[in-house]
Amino acid sequence: MSIKRRQFNKFIGATALSSIPISGVIAADSWSLEANIAECCSCEIPCPCNFGRSTKLRCNGSRLIEIYKGHVDGNDLTGIRFIVTFEMGKWSRIYIDNTLNQERLGNFNLILPLAFGGFEKQAKSINATNINVTRDKNIVKFSSPQSEVEMKSLKGMDGGLIKVDGLPYKSFYNYVQYESVKHIHNSPDVTWNHSGTNGFTSKMIVSG
Repeated sequence: MSIKRRQFNKFIGATALSSIPISGVIAADSWSLEANIAECCSCEIPCPCNFGRSTKLRCNGSRLIEIYKGHVDGNDLTGIRFIVTFEMGKWSRIYIDNTLNQERLGNFNLILPLAFGGFEKQAKSINATNINVTRDKNIVKFSSPQSEVEMKSLKGMDGGLIKVDGLPYKSFYNYVQYESVKHIHNSPDVTWNHSGTNGFTSKMIVSG
């Protein structure tokens, strides 16, 4: 079954992703997280999906998620980071930072079904691996062994950033428009190489 990007964003907005061994849906009394997001996809600029408009085109993407604040039933989520590479609505591959200790990996397992269930349910693979992230004023780069993204911010009025407020998903607070310089993926069953396509940074703020 395929789903449109608009439906998929709703599905992963307060759900989306899983870790190495996963033990089904986990009940939690309370959880919340705040994370920095960076993503490139194959859509033209601006990506209509992020504005609540569906697309009939294939959407291939890679998303970096870095949790800087959060908990699940008192277990700290700070410092957890991972990359999700996906074909929207069909499959995902999840790359977890292999520098996380066992406590953080355990907490990752707790939060994934709660905050990232859409990516988790569609995961073809979930691997702890090397993740690289670099940032400067106008460039964001991140990579796993199979996926690589480099994107640059677009210039707006008077050379400033192009910022978008009021987008309809909780992953898109403080949304800033970027453009892909390099968006590559090579895995056993699919490859792509994009440039000049949509990119953005944002903040994700969710709770349950």
